[in-house]
Amino acid sequence: MDNADMSGSDLARRLHERRVISTPDRSIPSKIARGEREVSASEVFAIAEITGYPAPNESTGGAIEVPLLAMISAGALLADDVRDEARDILHVADLPPGDWVALEVDGTSMDRVSPPGSRILVNRKDKRLVPNACYVIDDGEGKATYKRYRPGPDRFEPVSTFEHETIFPENEPRIIGRVRFSILPM
Repeated sequence: MDNADMSGSDLARRLHERRVISTPDRSIPSKIARGEREVSASEVFAIAEITGYPAPNESTGGAIEVPLLAMISAGALLADDVRDEARDILHVADLPPGDWVALEVDGTSMDRVSPPGSRILVNRKDKRLVPNACYVIDDGEGKATYKRYRPGPDRFEPVSTFEHETIFPENEPRIIGRVRFSILPM
């Protein structure tokens, strides 16, 4: 429901309209979420279709498909590239609800967190700035970058063993999404 920004009553109504549940009882989705009610396969697939959040898949161990879209560096990626055309698909388990994409890191500006060649998982629904969290942002010139947010004054700074510039945005930056995981190649 969080993924689709909908209430339990909205979900119950839509399940009832599809004849998946017999009554539009708005408590059904919360009972399902709390594990107080069994869920049929038809309900699982209908909920996935309605909310846009993938149904668990036994063959992938509950993993969801996350599209690997592009490479991200300190300003070399156009923000429009952080949208929808996948170069590959990653199967990732245990992600919280969200709109997830993966990006491959190119460059050293975040090498202490995500060295070059690592992949970051970005939740495009999570745009609330939290001190010390990492984000992919539009730099205001149509380019995207991956940096750590620090307040007072607001800035996006590298976390690197190399010398890189900190970004002090003049206006409210456009947040593409919060980086929640970094996958390191071995």
